[in-house]
Amino acid sequence: AAVVAWGTMNVGPLRLLTVHAHPDDESSKGASTVARYAAEGIPSTLVCCTGGEAGSVLNPAMDTPEVTENLAQVRMKELDEAAGIIGYEKVDLLGYHDSGMPDSEENERSDNFWNADLDEAIGRLVAIIRRDRPQVVVTYGDDQRHYAHPDHLRVHDISLPAFDRASDPEWYPEAGEPWMPLKLYYTVWSRKRMVALHDTFVELGLESPFGEDWQERFKDEGQDDRITTDRRLLRGAGVGTARARHAGGSHERVLVRAAHRCGERCAPLGRLHPCPLGGGDPHTGG
Repeated sequence: AAVVAWGTMNVGPLRLLTVHAHPDDESSKGASTVARYAAEGIPSTLVCCTGGEAGSVLNPAMDTPEVTENLAQVRMKELDEAAGIIGYEKVDLLGYHDSGMPDSEENERSDNFWNADLDEAIGRLVAIIRRDRPQVVVTYGDDQRHYAHPDHLRVHDISLPAFDRASDPEWYPEAGEPWMPLKLYYTVWSRKRMVALHDTFVELGLESPFGEDWQERFKDEGQDDRITTDRRLLRGAGVGTARARHAGGSHERVLVRAAHRCGERCAPLGRLHPCPLGGGDPHTGG
C-alpha cells in the first residue's frame, strides 16, 4: 500500500458515515447518535447496502396485499422518511438485492449482496467515503452470533477494507481523491440495555419485545464489555422514527416510551480503530 501523509487527508468539516444492511436498520442501530450530531450541526451519510426486498411485515396493521406486493417500494419510502426524521443529510443505496436468510430463494440470487463480488462492493463504499470525507465510520461488528443475517455479515466484510483502502491511491483510482477516515466504530448489542427495557415494559404493564426467547438468546452473548461510547436518545428523533417504521416493526412506539421511562442510552458503540481508549465522543475523544 502507498504511504500517505496523515495531515493531507483528514482535515475538513466534521462528518459521520454509517453503513447498514437494510431499510429499518438505520432506525434500530445508532439513530440517536446521528440525531444528536445533526442537532449539533454535524452532517451524516447513510449507506444502505440492500433494498430489503426479502423482509417481513411485522406490523399487523400494515399486513395487507398492497404492502406485501410492493414491499420494496414501501421500504424505500419508509427509509426516506426515517432518514429525514433522524437527521441524515445524505442517503446512498449501494445497489444490491436483499440476500434473505441462508437456504432461502433470495439467497441464491446472483444480484444479492451476499453473492456480490467483494472487491466491487468495497469499491462502491470507498467511492462514497472519498466523496463525503467522513472522519468517523460506524458499521457492524465481527461478533454477530445473535443474528447472523448474510447481509449484516457482509456489511462488516466490506466496511473494514473500505475504511483502509479509502486512503490508498492504489485502490480504485477512478473512485475519487483518497481520504483517510480517523475512527471506526461498531454498533453493539447491549444485554444491559435489553434487560433494562424489558423490566420497564413489565413495569408499564406492556408486552415486552425482549421476552424469554431473547433473554435466553443473549444469556451468554452480551457485548457490554465492548462498549466504549454511547449517546443519549433524543426524544423527537426517537418518536418520529418509530412512526416512520410502519411495516418493519410492531413494538417501536412502546419501545420509545419505555426507553424514555428508563432513561436508557440507546446507541452503544464499540471502538475498533484506533484501539479503544475509554469512553467519549466519536468525533473528539474516546
